[in-house]
Amino acid sequence: MKILLTGFDPFGGETINPAWEAVKMVQNQIDDIEIVKLKVPTVFYKSIAKVAEVLEREKPDAVLCIGQAGGRYDLTLERVAININDARIPDNEGQQPIDIPVFEDGAAAYFSTLPVKAMVKAIRHAGVPASVSNTAGTFVCNHLMYGVLYTLEKKYPGVRGGFMHVPFITSQIVHRFPSAPSLSIEDIVKGIEAALRAIALNSHDIQTVEGKTY
Repeated sequence: MKILLTGFDPFGGETINPAWEAVKMVQNQIDDIEIVKLKVPTVFYKSIAKVAEVLEREKPDAVLCIGQAGGRYDLTLERVAININDARIPDNEGQQPIDIPVFEDGAAAYFSTLPVKAMVKAIRHAGVPASVSNTAGTFVCNHLMYGVLYTLEKKYPGVRGGFMHVPFITSQIVHRFPSAPSLSIEDIVKGIEAALRAIALNSHDIQTVEGKTY
């Protein structure tokens, strides 16, 4: 099995992005899974194009994109991406689209085609906190997740795809005031590797309670 694993470059004034730092540390081969790694620019549309280019070249069986969600406590598997760009801050090329669709001809939303609940269970079993999230935001993370799922539906219907957010790593919050939740880079890597194994082991998701009341 081949899985494309992507991580964003730093954005929003940060000098590092734990998404890419963790992706770099993930093993290149996990059991029978070949991992193809890709650094993605935190830029509207360019991020989608970059992933689409590698999809065409590598023809993976699945795609897992990783992004930073500073302020979250755990690894969060995104359930859904919505067809909207609504940027609170500019991307890394100064673009700040507000209230425009990612793709005019796209669905209102796309659900992850990865086994998100099975992935959450596997990450917890590895000793790392995780949960299912029902919002990927409205910045480049949601944009990329939506764009990847749109591309897969249009061109690669047999390929599964989805997105996971990771918290800050400890070095990012040492001088931050007020402080914010963080995990060690080692735990984030361990969680990503557990998630990748779960993708390979689960062709369909498990049915278990991961919903939220608000």
